[in-house]
Amino acid sequence: MLRRVFKAFHYRDFRLLWVGACTSSIGTWMQEIAQNWLVFEITKSPFLLGLDAFLGDIPIFLFSLFGGVIADRMDRRHLLIGSQLVQMTSALTLAILIGTGHIRIWHILVSSFVVGTAQSFGGPAYSALVPSLVEKEDLPNAIALNSIQFNLARIIGPVLGGLALKYAGSAWCFALNALSFVAVIISLLHLNINFTPAKTGESIMTSMKQGIRFIRTQGAMETLIVIAFCMTALAIPMITFLPVFTGNVFHKDEMTYTLFLAASGLGSITGALGVAAIGNIPNKGRLALSMLVALGAGITAFALSKSIALSCILLFFSGAVLMCAFAMISSLVQLITANEMRGRVMSVYNVAFRGGMPFGSILTGYLVPMLTAPVVLSINGVALLTLGLYFLFVQRRVAAL
Repeated sequence: MLRRVFKAFHYRDFRLLWVGACTSSIGTWMQEIAQNWLVFEITKSPFLLGLDAFLGDIPIFLFSLFGGVIADRMDRRHLLIGSQLVQMTSALTLAILIGTGHIRIWHILVSSFVVGTAQSFGGPAYSALVPSLVEKEDLPNAIALNSIQFNLARIIGPVLGGLALKYAGSAWCFALNALSFVAVIISLLHLNINFTPAKTGESIMTSMKQGIRFIRTQGAMETLIVIAFCMTALAIPMITFLPVFTGNVFHKDEMTYTLFLAASGLGSITGALGVAAIGNIPNKGRLALSMLVALGAGITAFALSKSIALSCILLFFSGAVLMCAFAMISSLVQLITANEMRGRVMSVYNVAFRGGMPFGSILTGYLVPMLTAPVVLSINGVALLTLGLYFLFVQRRVAAL
């Protein structure tokens, strides 16, 4: 069983990338909780909390298509290393500003946009790099294990970040995040890549159109991208607005916020381990949509919960089914895509998957002061549940995969 669950770890390069990415993700989550708490502490504004998330994610929507074209034209490692260096510099700058007492809300907002821009070029390169490190039949397992590293970091990072935030101050969370990027840069430098970029005289716009044309000829691909957008737009605000639930609904401190994040992260790891264990199964589309329905129900129940213990259970459940849906949808997109088109196709997928986050966050941040956080998240949950049922029983193109 263990050999099947961790099958992609048999590949040296995948192990290297996994360890480096996991270390960096831990640092990122340490900064994430410190930054969300700092924004809410400075401003007491759910809108600005949503705006910060919006500015961090909107560059993915704006620039990922260009990043995808570049990822198909150059060594993907070099593109990723450049992205990591920009993010490292940004984290270090904020650490210095916080440590010296010069931090202002606009510094954080600008930094979020800069980091999002770097990720818009690094994201397609990373997504395109992973399939080149394993055999095709092991790709679903690699995607699930990659999700595990991200969500393992969602447990370790918030715990370490919560402790650092409480006992050392937020500046240390940002400084340790800057240091964590060294690990992923070292791992990238030691990879053996079997992808040779094609030399072409085509313009960026022409290459981009080819990627979009490829997607439109692949049947269910368009529907998968729509589902990815809606899933993140409606589900991710549950995580983004946990500080609001912690402070305004439960009237607790940053340690309860850390507990909520850890519960969600542990659920995501459980879901990813389940996907890794089942491997390359048939009916991925039907399973993904069933998980989408369960996710909508879990978000609605969390929004209405008045108990911290029950909320932790619901966050665990929602994290597990979110990860199952994400891994299945990502596997379907990757398996359909040819390697020479992978950067462009994954850039479109990233635009949808990550693009849903800023729009969901800014809309939720706008509505929360008027309707309250529990009401808005309940609406999100019901909408997600309805969406899953529609694609499961009415428009069945994805359900047939």
